[in-house]
Amino acid sequence: MRKEHLRLPGLALGAGLCLALCLAAPVWAAPAPTATQRFGETAEVVIVEVPVQVVKDGEPVRGLTADNFEVYEGRKKEKVTGFEVLDLYGTAAQPQAGAPAAAVPAAARRHFLMIFDLSFSEPKSVVKAREAAKTLVKSLHPTDMVAVATYSAQKGPQLVLGFTSDRRQIDSAMSTLGVQQLTDRAPDPLHLVLTEMENEASKVVIGPTEAKGSGNKAASEQAALDTIKQFSIASDRANNSALKAAVAAYSRSMADLAKMMGSVDGRKSVIYLSEGFDSSLLTGSASVQEQNEMSEMAATGESYNVDSEKRFGDTKTMNNVEKMLEEFRRADCTIQAVDIGGLRAENDQGLQRKSGADSLLMMAKGTGGELYEHYNDLSTAMGQMLRRTGVTYVLTYQPDEVKRDGEFHKLRVELKNAPRGARIVHRPGYYAPLPFAKQSPLEKLLQTANDVMSGEESGSISTAVLAAPFQVPGTDKAYVPVLIEIDGKTLTANTTGTMLPAEIYVYALDQTGAVHDYLSQTMGLDLSKAGTALAQNGLKFFGHLDLTPGDYSIRVLVRNGVTGSSSLKVVPVHVAAQGQPTLLPAFFPEPPNKWVLAKETQRNQGKPPSYPFVARQESYIPAGRPVLGDGQEARMALVGYNLGTGELQTESKVLRKDGKEVGPADVKVVEREAGTPDRLLATFKPSKLEPGEYLLRVTVTNGAGLSQSSTAPFVVGAPSRG
Repeated sequence: MRKEHLRLPGLALGAGLCLALCLAAPVWAAPAPTATQRFGETAEVVIVEVPVQVVKDGEPVRGLTADNFEVYEGRKKEKVTGFEVLDLYGTAAQPQAGAPAAAVPAAARRHFLMIFDLSFSEPKSVVKAREAAKTLVKSLHPTDMVAVATYSAQKGPQLVLGFTSDRRQIDSAMSTLGVQQLTDRAPDPLHLVLTEMENEASKVVIGPTEAKGSGNKAASEQAALDTIKQFSIASDRANNSALKAAVAAYSRSMADLAKMMGSVDGRKSVIYLSEGFDSSLLTGSASVQEQNEMSEMAATGESYNVDSEKRFGDTKTMNNVEKMLEEFRRADCTIQAVDIGGLRAENDQGLQRKSGADSLLMMAKGTGGELYEHYNDLSTAMGQMLRRTGVTYVLTYQPDEVKRDGEFHKLRVELKNAPRGARIVHRPGYYAPLPFAKQSPLEKLLQTANDVMSGEESGSISTAVLAAPFQVPGTDKAYVPVLIEIDGKTLTANTTGTMLPAEIYVYALDQTGAVHDYLSQTMGLDLSKAGTALAQNGLKFFGHLDLTPGDYSIRVLVRNGVTGSSSLKVVPVHVAAQGQPTLLPAFFPEPPNKWVLAKETQRNQGKPPSYPFVARQESYIPAGRPVLGDGQEARMALVGYNLGTGELQTESKVLRKDGKEVGPADVKVVEREAGTPDRLLATFKPSKLEPGEYLLRVTVTNGAGLSQSSTAPFVVGAPSRG
């Protein structure tokens, strides 16, 4: 379900930040514009997205249209207002390998949660299971999302890595599985980054390949075994009472996890890697002879000698498991159970547990999944499942009213004029959003990470983002300032109390969905002191990312930590290699004292680069969303690298927001500060432009005829008076 303006962002993390005028006040600045900066207003709506798959003879049915489906919420037929098709393996147009994740509708994405059971499994089985899971991940489509978790009786489900398409992070999460110091809470609050890219080579990687860093494969696997052993409850040694308690705790915690999974958009499968628990606890003894003996005693009046639990199973435990499976079904989440007991070497079977295959089969069949036994190559075993789920139809509708009460709304989708024998698979319903204060930390985390990874701009807090790469001598990474302007009225709306935790999450993803850098920060805003200034102006945050050359999607999520209202902005950034010519977007200096200013806390002990926004040796603060008056001259700065010597020629154009050309732009270069970087001071006078959003494209050509271009957004406000 895509909840426009009712999204459930992530956890309030990080120490509070005292606000101060912590950026240098601009000296070389433009006069205040006569037009007032305005942010758009949005209304609360709920949009329900229903991913549907149609299968015939085990293969997906292609070529269906919106006319082939009818959607019912309860008994009411809903009007389908949107229809999208995702075909991962067909010949029709589809996202290519390496395409940005945003190219795939969020509700159509497949999500795979890999859960390694550390309690109902032998440690050596878990170690071997990681390699089987890695083969499966390699066979997934590049747009598929994968998360990694563990289950133990002591801690319950623990999220090691959130849903991501970053294969490097996924591999690292599974390689370090069970090593306590590496599976504890990651510094990244959304659990999208487990290892830093630049430090990856020094990490110990546990697996069939040579271990990296210190140690070797044998030592690494032994470290994992030693850690995993402490979680194993050795169910075959436990008495019946202890086993019932363990299964009850397992059922409750996994049911909670399933309900949280309901907040994640898209089709979801749990790949549950376990040896299972003794199913006789649920169904009674599996021994035919023992069952016959108990039946004979009951028939001859010796019922007092019959153990009812051994004959019929424990009803209470069975009910707990069934409630858990119902939560997975409601969350549109199938369990693909993998019996990992057969993955150990034949001469190294460890403890001989009672078979848990029947309990795994019950969980799989109870949610529409399958049981896989004795498979080292899960990609081959699950190939049919992957093909069957490769075509998704996304139906969208808007219900009349959805209360924020967390209630479950039943859905039914019917097929019309489809091929005979076709079978439809769809989510059975959706949970209405809960008030932010009532959401669990895990639910907030999953939804926030889902919002960031989706790349779909949305939200009720009005924001603007400026991100530009500055080259740093002596390093292959660029210093990328990220300036975030947050409208004060929409940020503080409906906030009670005097303290407001403003949460900021910034992630840089490449075209494969890999996270290259991130920052997160929570700022404690004292509304009794800064409330008036926030309402009149707003908050401006200064942070940065360190990025290697390449193309990135910068995802910026801002949230009110009290109400849960949020906003996601997506900004493309190209980082050129050292020595390559490049021209950054035009920067428009702002007048002083326009914002309540804050900056990121220092993330390491290294000396940060010099403040990059400088002209005539004086600092300024650029506007993230410059608002100009028609006919009013504005100052701007152009920054470039390796533009060449001699005189530079400039050509400028005004474009509409959609990229269509409006006409030439009145841009005049008044001064050049040659060096590294080159800085051109210029003026820009928009004229005869209707109020609205535009783009300014500037092209700089050197004496050798080589040109560099950049584009910057700007807004034309109301015409100047007088």
